[in-house]
Amino acid sequence: MIRVLVVDDEPQLLRAMRINLSARGYEVAVAVDGASALEAAAKHVPDVVVLDLGLPDMDGTDVIGGLRGWTKVPILVLSGRADSADKVDALDAGADDYVTKPFSMDELMARLRALLRRSDAENTAEPVVTIGHYTVDLAARTVRRMPDAPEQVPEQVHLTKTEWAVLEVLVRNQGRLVSGRQLLQQVWGPAYHTETNYLRFYLAKLRQKLEPEPSRPRQLLTEPGMGYRFQP
Repeated sequence: MIRVLVVDDEPQLLRAMRINLSARGYEVAVAVDGASALEAAAKHVPDVVVLDLGLPDMDGTDVIGGLRGWTKVPILVLSGRADSADKVDALDAGADDYVTKPFSMDELMARLRALLRRSDAENTAEPVVTIGHYTVDLAARTVRRMPDAPEQVPEQVHLTKTEWAVLEVLVRNQGRLVSGRQLLQQVWGPAYHTETNYLRFYLAKLRQKLEPEPSRPRQLLTEPGMGYRFQP
């Protein structure tokens, strides 16, 4: 059974989460503050953590940092903070996704399933993914047309070194939000923080080369104010 640790100081929300998650077959553990959350995670490692940022004893980003010191468990931030800076800080701290209160339970469940799929995929990671009409091999650095693709689709696509670097970061975090700062630093280096024009340029180039409809991307996604996502 999949174990979910829910960390929030709102009793009504905890109760609703416990009822809804249990009804869907999850094992649910709850914590009302950061210290008890870290203790609970250490005693029985969860499969996924749902974490509020506004806790009574510490900021949620500190809880993320405490978890990331020893585990890669998926972390879904659930918070009333709608400011994009809070979202970016949480993602940079190591969160995997972010849902703003109020939220629908259907959306939350979909995000949880996506995180769990990504976690399973990382444990059996394959360097080959499908984007649009292409098979992309990250290890061989090749982009080839799929057998059932339309005839007008080019047989192969050439990506530059930087395009490969951007794509690899997104694919290695498939289904997960990657903040602009994280993407900049992983591709261009730790001195880069605010050069968002780089990201817009290279994401546009990747979409032009790989997405069937570059103006309406389905897999290489931008989430304004939050970051970027490769959707398998």
